[in-house]
Amino acid sequence: MRRRDFIALLGAAAWAAPARAQQPAVPVIGYLGSESPRAYASRLVAFRKGLAEVGFAEGRNVVVEFRWGEGQYRSLPTLAMELVDRQVTVIVAAGGAEVALAAKAATATIPIVFEMGGDPIALGVVDSLSRPGGNLTGVSSLSVEVSRKRLEFMRELRPKTDLFAVAVNPTSPTSESQLKNLHAAAGSLGLQLRLLNASSEQEFDAVFAAVNQMQAGGLVFTSDPYFAYRSPQLAVLAASHGVPAITQSRDFPMAGGLMSYGGDFEQSHRHTGNYAGRIIKGEKPSALPVQRVTKVEMFINLKAANALGMTLPPSLLSSADVVIE
Repeated sequence: MRRRDFIALLGAAAWAAPARAQQPAVPVIGYLGSESPRAYASRLVAFRKGLAEVGFAEGRNVVVEFRWGEGQYRSLPTLAMELVDRQVTVIVAAGGAEVALAAKAATATIPIVFEMGGDPIALGVVDSLSRPGGNLTGVSSLSVEVSRKRLEFMRELRPKTDLFAVAVNPTSPTSESQLKNLHAAAGSLGLQLRLLNASSEQEFDAVFAAVNQMQAGGLVFTSDPYFAYRSPQLAVLAASHGVPAITQSRDFPMAGGLMSYGGDFEQSHRHTGNYAGRIIKGEKPSALPVQRVTKVEMFINLKAANALGMTLPPSLLSSADVVIE
């Protein structure tokens, strides 16, 4: 190569390097989940829909970096710090108060969008719904608040029974408020409740066995992500033990369980994606009010009812949003 050509080539490279450096960096969403990708599959579909509403598509103009707790809540603070160290653009903390609190403790500067059930103020996630302030905003559903309705529906199904079992995760930050509401409902209905603790999969079988041993009319699950993300396993156990049960998640009757009543998780996760995209575009989380998804949905599986030898009252069927036949 002649010296003149070599100098020309160096000049071209010098012009090209700044051009590459000026290209805007692709934003990175740090997604913190309490479980596994498989358990979150339907939620992630809704989350990506929310991103698309504001013009973002994973792999095209935004990167999503995931951290999964695999059901071990104690690992969430470490996983949250990994996303902070990665210097992501925004953190999405989806799947319960435990995830939101872990993200909040990890950073006061990176924007956080949470998705949870329960009251974010009472749980210490934000100070206000309309003006969350700081670096957090998000979406909350009514799954926790409607726990007492599950007991009422179970009583409607078994009107001659005055004893029901309640499955509760004692490690959940919302368990105390839910039990208070359930006891109040039981008092007004003249019912007795037996509490059954379960915070690990190894305890599930004993919970269903205990329902039969105490001859309870049915099993009511409190709202908890740990239960919701294990709906298929709970449905199998309910069938094998012959126990009528109701949970918060539609995944339970869709997997063969009897009934569910809770917030619409598709809406809440879609709103989460929408908020994450809006923050990437420059909006401040402190200016985005916490959204309350007020829609609740009831699913009933008639095949499960038939297997249990139960006839569902017309009033219960008419309350259902979806009846699986």
